[in-house]
Amino acid sequence: MTAAAPAPAEDLPKPRPHPTGVRATARLRATHNGRTTTLPLLHSDGPFHLRRLRPRGERARVCVLGAMSAPLGGDGLVLDVTAEARTRLEVTTSAATIALRGPTTDPATYDVRLTVGEHASLHWLPQPLISARGSTLHQTYRVELAATSRLLLREEQLLGRTAEPSGHLSTRLTVRRDGRPVLDQHTVYGAPAPAWDGPSVLGGHRATGQLLLVDPEPVPLPEPVLLGDPEGGQCVLAPLADGTALLATAVAPTPALLRDLLDTALAHASGTAADRAEATSSVGH
Repeated sequence: MTAAAPAPAEDLPKPRPHPTGVRATARLRATHNGRTTTLPLLHSDGPFHLRRLRPRGERARVCVLGAMSAPLGGDGLVLDVTAEARTRLEVTTSAATIALRGPTTDPATYDVRLTVGEHASLHWLPQPLISARGSTLHQTYRVELAATSRLLLREEQLLGRTAEPSGHLSTRLTVRRDGRPVLDQHTVYGAPAPAWDGPSVLGGHRATGQLLLVDPEPVPLPEPVLLGDPEGGQCVLAPLADGTALLATAVAPTPALLRDLLDTALAHASGTAADRAEATSSVGH
């Protein structure tokens, strides 16, 4: 469903935004004050407006609101999120992000940097990214995890709005734990990429996405699991070579069906982990 690129991220050519585009870097930092997670840094910039949400238990929550249309052609956007040691943080977005052509055909860049400290947990759960007709976007996720940190990351893409072809979307996800690579994946959709909507990639579907879970403990899933069906979309939940990560990759005809598949994969992974914990507890008794 996706094409993985083993080359290091620094080996990829880095597109330069158009000089007339928006330059913006928003920063979020979560710390632990000995009792709970606090948010001492919420720096909004350009199209990014960061807003605190009501906490969910011990987990602090932040929503990224769009203050203007972005990314447009030529924009250079950065979102930098740090969850320091022992924090619990969830980040979401208020609405879908729409990549548009804008005043130039030059590509826009959107760089998301996620850093998670020791014994910290980050849930990255944005709304979908829509690649509109005529747009060109290079998106990168760079995730740095400590040895004892936990990550739940969801990303979803809709390739073209209703009754329109997709723009050109290049997305790269690199995840490192304790300095070692966990995942390095590079996928390209939309013309002029070859066979991007063929049977070996999207199979005629318009929505695609993935869910990544990384935990300090080995994952209790020895073999891949196939979910869904060819008509309503399919999802593969598989362990990664690292041994402490699960990756669910899905395609579907609509964003709603895609979300259902990823939610089902998460429930399956969570149920497997709960079964493991129960078995361990029974052995202990």
